Amino acid sequence: MNVIKHGKNIHELQLVGTQVHVAMLSDLHWDNPKCDWQLLRKHLDFCNDNGIPVIINGDFFCLMEGRGDARRSKNLRPEHNNTRYLDSIVETAVEWFAPYAHIIKVIGYGNHETSIIKYQETDLLRRFVDLLNYKCSSNVQTGGYGGWVIIKQTIYGNCNITTKVKYYHGSGGGGVVTKGALNLTRSLEMYEDFDVFSMGHIHENSSRNDVRECVNHNAKKGYSVKQRQLHLMLTGTYKEEYGEGAFGWHVERGAPPKPLGGRILKIECKEVDNSLVKNIDSFKFPL
Repeated sequence: MNVIKHGKNIHELQLVGTQVHVAMLSDLHWDNPKCDWQLLRKHLDFCNDNGIPVIINGDFFCLMEGRGDARRSKNLRPEHNNTRYLDSIVETAVEWFAPYAHIIKVIGYGNHETSIIKYQETDLLRRFVDLLNYKCSSNVQTGGYGGWVIIKQTIYGNCNITTKVKYYHGSGGGGVVTKGALNLTRSLEMYEDFDVFSMGHIHENSSRNDVRECVNHNAKKGYSVKQRQLHLMLTGTYKEEYGEGAFGWHVERGAPPKPLGGRILKIECKEVDNSLVKNIDSFKFPL
């Protein structure tokens, strides 16, 4: 599960096997009291026990309770209710995530992290990753608000299969009716040459498969028409804001209950009729 940095937001993840899995998470909002730590720990333990690498697509932190933050509402965990609010979040997060440092590969930025950079002039995500790597001798990488993870899958000892994952934290508020379907369709117009598109931000959890016709060239057989499989996904949150639907910002703005948890990307390669076939899908974490 080695990860190599090729650029600020381009990373290569090296895996071995005809079937590999990658956990795609986002919107942990880890320091928020409404983050379901029990569920998050359960999912990370599942990845740890099964050797599944983890990619986190933004809003790792919440970070809304600092002095001068217009969003603050005294919604704090006790360990962060002090005069070193931002520092204490980094320090306690390093301690909490230390058992999983070796499986976390790339963490991208979300609007909650970039907001702190804009208004507080400090990069909390970079500080967290640097301290985690220092204390755990790990190799966690920071990505971008959007970027690429190239999965290099080695099969049969010396055959390398590449799967290109385009990630983008997300924008907009999603839709109660469409539930992010339009965001996925926009990705088909905005980005080229990806196999997987993954977005968070709107706290939905779903996936779909699209197909595109393309022309391939083989040195022996010439040109032929092929169908390219594309997998598009939305990853959920770990912050449960709806509760009983009695009151609160989430309820008052008319937002519905949101699905908790991320998704697990599955890439399977198999030889069929003397041709190598790749199947890409994703699924929610098991109960």
